[in-house]
Amino acid sequence: MFAGIMTIIALLTFIGIVWWAFSRGRSKANRDSAMLPFAQPDEADLAGKNGADDIGTRDAKDKKQGESHE
Repeated sequence: MFAGIMTIIALLTFIGIVWWAFSRGRSKANRDSAMLPFAQPDEADLAGKNGADDIGTRDAKDKKQGESHE
């Protein structure tokens, strides 16, 4: 009997969460949340800001570190 009551409570909780998540009042928040990954700066833009010389310097340092481990 207790297991049946707990199952009904869990089912009602699940239905409530689904109803809340897809309600009309949350549509703007859902749209904003969906666009969050695209709000971050692109890696190509970041590399352009650092300059090509900086990237070449890092590559040379990485090669040196790799040689010291061998």
